[in-house]
Amino acid sequence: MHVIGHALVSVPRPATRIGWDRSIAVGFAVGSACFFIGPFPGFVQLVGAAADGMVFFVGSVFFTLAAAMELREGTVRRGHRWGRDPSWWSAAIQFAGTLLFNLSTFSALQESLSTQQENRLIWTPDVFGSACFLVSGALAYRVTAGPGLRPGRMDRAWTTSAVNLLGCVLFGISAVASFVVPSTGTILDLAAANWCTALGALCFFIGAVLSLFPSPDAHPAVAS
Repeated sequence: MHVIGHALVSVPRPATRIGWDRSIAVGFAVGSACFFIGPFPGFVQLVGAAADGMVFFVGSVFFTLAAAMELREGTVRRGHRWGRDPSWWSAAIQFAGTLLFNLSTFSALQESLSTQQENRLIWTPDVFGSACFLVSGALAYRVTAGPGLRPGRMDRAWTTSAVNLLGCVLFGISAVASFVVPSTGTILDLAAANWCTALGALCFFIGAVLSLFPSPDAHPAVAS
């Protein structure tokens, strides 16, 4: 079993792959922790806007590194999977989403942006990145759940994908709520944006922690 981030690979894992998979999980866990801490009430007042923005940017970089490792896992280490199943597409779309988060969080480090610039440079890539995460999470969930909304057996793979999908939904709500209204120059719903970001990141953190440990139902394959 392998559910890290949103992409999913459902195959037995040789012992040599476990360390690689755990590195991916740690990357997503660190990125999730940053996105949980960044919008937490009182944090920006404690460290300042510049440091708070840097926490988000660092978190997005960890997301990208982990997503890149996961995509490599599906294309190099399991090269026959290139573009041929939902697991690969989930990893690829997830990676694209993290790149968009890189753009959004890096732009947020800039000062004195106009409302139009904030919506174009920060909000737009954030919305598209969240949409990528939602598609990625839905694909991973579909793999674990099968043809129905709920699987016949609720194992750790399904639990992890379900928690990650919830995080994707919360990130999507946060992205919409963070739109800067041109007429007022204020965020559409700051509370919803912050809380949904934090709760979505918490879901991703839980999913990453679950991925750190092999499923008790999984039996490592013997490396040939």
